[in-house]
Amino acid sequence: MPPPYEVREVLHEGYPARTLIDSAAELEATFAPRIGMIGCSLTHAGDELLGQRGGLARYEATGSTMGIPLLHPWANRLSDFSYAVGDRRVELDPDSPLVHQDPNGLPIHGLIAASPYWELMATLADPTAARLSARLDFGAHPEYLEGFPFPHELRIDVSLSGGALTIRTTLAATADVPVPLSFGYHPYLQLPGVEREEWHVEIPATRHLILDERMIPTGDSEPVTIEPGKLGQRTFDDGYTGLGDQPRFVLSGGDRRIVVQFLAGYPYAQVYAPEDQDVVCFEPMTAPTNALVSGRQLELVPPGETTTASFSIAVERA
Repeated sequence: MPPPYEVREVLHEGYPARTLIDSAAELEATFAPRIGMIGCSLTHAGDELLGQRGGLARYEATGSTMGIPLLHPWANRLSDFSYAVGDRRVELDPDSPLVHQDPNGLPIHGLIAASPYWELMATLADPTAARLSARLDFGAHPEYLEGFPFPHELRIDVSLSGGALTIRTTLAATADVPVPLSFGYHPYLQLPGVEREEWHVEIPATRHLILDERMIPTGDSEPVTIEPGKLGQRTFDDGYTGLGDQPRFVLSGGDRRIVVQFLAGYPYAQVYAPEDQDVVCFEPMTAPTNALVSGRQLELVPPGETTTASFSIAVERA
């Protein structure tokens, strides 16, 4: 009999990685610490559940997201290349290789895509879980501070247990300045062997953020009820709040059910389901899109303090 949980050193697309294994649930999760600590694979009974898109090589070269990437220090778009928090005004360099742009030319998905500076702290497998921890000292890298002059440290603790992958992210303010909190994740989920039109989705949001033509929140919102049902021809690229306590977003089809649950620290969600890709993304966000520029609902972590946010992805037979 194999042990209930394992952590293995592997090569994923040629990159050093760690795979967490839950034998009873037939679930394996792979992370590449030196490529942005990205979750690059999640397999269930041998089937890949994460959209690979351009893969790790393209993510490293261009920042094109795939798998489960961390978006930091801002998630999704900013409306401008400048922002101000307190007495600090920042001008982002549009020509910087760290600054990626959306089709409208707006900065998107933060500064640390595929960061090589993550340090693997620990791996552990015991009778209760497989675990992986890594840290990034953001403040130790001047190129990051140019675009976000708020020294801090990030820590990601990953665990796989009972058929669920849990990702816990901690931000510690390490200098004498408060740190704006605006990160998120972008898990690309797919259901192999099931046509997109047959995918069943459940989105437990009660308020829809109204966006302008550039996909930037206007500051207004409206009540919304999204009936559970087949994805069909529907598409999404929308921001939501009014999520309730520990909301559960569901993607199911065939004999498989994937549940993304926001456990703590994520009051906002972006849902992305484009018509030209067979993926659905339920994105946990600590702040609404563009909070660094607008200041709306932007929380600050005081000097010397920490904050933690966590979410899980559970996979089960339907």
